[in-house]
Amino acid sequence: MKVTEVPAIAGAYLFEPTPHTDERGFFCRTFDADVVRSVGLDPDVFVQDSLSRSVRGVLRGLHLRSGAGEAKLVRCSYGRIHDVVVDLRPDSPTYLGRASFELSGDTQTTLYVPAGCAHGFQALTGTADTSYRIDRPHDPAEDVTIAFDDPELAIDWPLPVTSMSRRDREAPSLAEVLKHLGK
Repeated sequence: MKVTEVPAIAGAYLFEPTPHTDERGFFCRTFDADVVRSVGLDPDVFVQDSLSRSVRGVLRGLHLRSGAGEAKLVRCSYGRIHDVVVDLRPDSPTYLGRASFELSGDTQTTLYVPAGCAHGFQALTGTADTSYRIDRPHDPAEDVTIAFDDPELAIDWPLPVTSMSRRDREAPSLAEVLKHLGK
């Protein structure tokens, strides 16, 4: 498994598995505690796995958690997604940095998103399954959402948005969220 640091987001990593392919398809390891440990992360902190299924054009995000935040491992297990991370950690050398990636079921690459970063994605294929492994149990009272189309962020989403949750559609601006969080 190859590990690559994400320059635009301090502490973020891409974990690229080595697929073994043959006439049946492929097999690959998508999580390896020793590899995660090799970059200074504790693999034992991940306590919850979740899966979302989206159709082409669906946008989910930008989401983060207040309080201690939430670190996560994100992988597109089927289809393709345009994945975005925004660094909202005031003490980070990449504060307000943004990075985007195409994650796909073909590569099974996993993105590590550090706590304190906002995350969102858009489905690029008819079906896109996205897996999350998070480092603490989900608490809806800590959910924070930032407008996906905030001009300050200027995220270039690749497709017109076909659907999103009401919460995402009505999300406040980055400036409002930062003010509310005291950042």
